[in-house]
Amino acid sequence: MSSSPDLTERQLRVLDAVVQSYIETAEPAGSQMVARRFGLGVSPATIRGIMSELEEMGYLFHRHTSSGRIPTDRAYRTYVDRVMHRSAPSTHEQLALRTELQGRTSALEEILRRAAQVLGVLTQELGVAVAPVLDSVVLERVELVRVSAERLLLVLNLRSGVVRTIFVRVPGQMAPESVSQMTQLLNERLAGHTLHEIRTTLGARLRDAHAAGEGRELLDIFIAESEEIFALADPSGVMLGSAQMLAEQPEFASNARMRELLELTERRDLLREALQARRGAGLSITIGGENDDARFSDLTLVTSSYSKGDLRGVIGVIGPTRMPYDKIIGLVEHTSRLVEGLLE
Repeated sequence: MSSSPDLTERQLRVLDAVVQSYIETAEPAGSQMVARRFGLGVSPATIRGIMSELEEMGYLFHRHTSSGRIPTDRAYRTYVDRVMHRSAPSTHEQLALRTELQGRTSALEEILRRAAQVLGVLTQELGVAVAPVLDSVVLERVELVRVSAERLLLVLNLRSGVVRTIFVRVPGQMAPESVSQMTQLLNERLAGHTLHEIRTTLGARLRDAHAAGEGRELLDIFIAESEEIFALADPSGVMLGSAQMLAEQPEFASNARMRELLELTERRDLLREALQARRGAGLSITIGGENDDARFSDLTLVTSSYSKGDLRGVIGVIGPTRMPYDKIIGLVEHTSRLVEGLLE
């Protein structure tokens, strides 16, 4: 969607005023209010004429019950691309993000889950995070730790510094030497391969291994359960904050609109499809009708990608097209850099 660089400076100033007013109040902006509040140096009549020009050009519209104007998707795009001045997160916001992300655990999914939650709170939008696809990440080392009579903890140390842990059920007490032998065997046969290769070929890699007694039993468990053991995350890879943040917004005041939003949050496949192409895109902003899926036509997606080695993911927010873009863009970018730093 073009942001139409042919607008005059005066038209851009009026557009800026209408967009800012509507974002803050959710009420159509009238010429009298714009003249009084924004000090554009022209009369309400002149502003009314410029608003009419902007409406004819597709930047504004008005409801039949109101003389005030409302921005279109095209107006928001022009505002973001040409007019808006980004706001850096406040000291309070930076502290809240850092405190929340540097919590008790360094598990990537938990960091992303907390990032989506705190972004939602700070922006009053729906926070969203997309975990990296791990299939192409190389396994560096395996550790097996006995945690109880019937459970082993499998620790996968992955390239890019990510660690994954999986509990494996075993049929009774395993001798320490059996666990040690299996650890050595798994490292010999699996280290240096991607998780996708391991998951799809584990049986072939282990089937000819020599083991007896408990060792053979444990080996058979790994062969039989390879798909479950090495399927390391929710297949959608999408984590959401609370949709309750959006419930306070006038766009979702009706039960029908809120129900549509909640149904959308249940469709992780749709969210994944909308977000996965953004993994390497840096900052990405799609406004209303710019979204490929019509189910997002009333929403804006603001995301920023994060990366570390082979790992690539996305962090951001989803909300109505009427959102404080200047503040939200800064918060989303700052959060993605914090997540990136925690992957170091």
